[in-house]
Amino acid sequence: MDTAPLRINVKSEIGKLDAVLLHSPGAEVENMTPRNVQRALYSDILNLSIAQEEYSRLYGVLSMVAKVYEVRPLLRKVLDNIRDRTELIRRICVEEDATKYYEKLMDMDSAALADVLIEGLPAEINTLASYLNNEYYALYPLYNFYFTRDAAVTIGNNVLVCRMANKVRMRESIIMESIYRNSGCFECGITDANDFRPETPGITMEGGDILIIRDDILLIGNGSRTTAQGIDFMIDRFRKVHPEGTLHIIVQQLPHSPESFIHLDMVFTMLDTDKCMIFEPLILNDTQYQTVDITVTDGKVSSIKPVQNILKALGRLGIDLEPVICGGSDEWDQEREQWHSGANSFCLAPGQILTYARNIHTLEELDRKGFNIISADELIAGRETLSGRCAITVAGSELPRGGGGARCMTMPLSRQPAGW
Repeated sequence: MDTAPLRINVKSEIGKLDAVLLHSPGAEVENMTPRNVQRALYSDILNLSIAQEEYSRLYGVLSMVAKVYEVRPLLRKVLDNIRDRTELIRRICVEEDATKYYEKLMDMDSAALADVLIEGLPAEINTLASYLNNEYYALYPLYNFYFTRDAAVTIGNNVLVCRMANKVRMRESIIMESIYRNSGCFECGITDANDFRPETPGITMEGGDILIIRDDILLIGNGSRTTAQGIDFMIDRFRKVHPEGTLHIIVQQLPHSPESFIHLDMVFTMLDTDKCMIFEPLILNDTQYQTVDITVTDGKVSSIKPVQNILKALGRLGIDLEPVICGGSDEWDQEREQWHSGANSFCLAPGQILTYARNIHTLEELDRKGFNIISADELIAGRETLSGRCAITVAGSELPRGGGGARCMTMPLSRQPAGW
């Protein structure tokens, strides 16, 4: 059996997928009440059994086309090493003010400890102070961890461990850093944005805002989760990794509300070498939200200038894209289906995408653009085949309640060249 570590290699959004990192939603999703829904960053409480059934279809399709790595067994692997376990638990306890639980966590076996780090650790209510604190958990459940896209980003042969915008998600980044560095399964360079304690406190970024269009073009959203300071931080690290040649960073400002605009991939995703999915009101219509083209030449920022929109900016760089409109031509349908992650598609290969079945007007647009609509169930059962341009649909009554779609739930680890 081949036990050599996988070399991280992601240079586009659309190249044929070879390997992907997933996390199946588990008990952490149920460890929630209406009181902490807002803190969990959800729009509603999920029905776990239905969410797991829906997720199994996404998992089933991905396992047909790529090698699937899972967070939980990789985390157990890290925890089996006492040195790595010690460092990880120390870092989590310090970050989350839970140092009094350090010994208890260290005494657990790896499987139980992995579960606790994901599903949450109940607080010990044995003092008046702990009782009055009115907190059930010492370590909160990682409600959002099935959105593996956000905590770390694979760019080329490197991983950027993100500095998350909300403290409730910081442990996701810490775990992902440890998995990439210590599981022995991956070969990659690592930049951990949490290692830096900058004077400017506003440095945050999340993977849903970072799209690799081509190996020399990054598209980054600037909104509630990825700040201008965070983008400056990324550019500073990118230019040091690529001291020669030209790198283009196209920045799209995003509204801070409604919450469905949380990341750039909720309004723009790639479908093929010549097609993209967009939420038209923000991407093509006149708005107050700027699109900015930043050019880095031989390790130095050589220009920063406004451009009309993302499609115009990419066109100037030789990537001409025909937009597919999320929700179709009706503004009401556009808003409804964008809310339910209609623009958040994920490429298995050029022209082959995963998306939710519920967004029927978006699917009609895809059909008009030459995409064959296939249900995940039919594909998994062998009654359909994966060929040509197609949109594979996954049922989405519960999963979208967490605030994301197929791209949010998938972290590509290796892709083949896109063939521009």
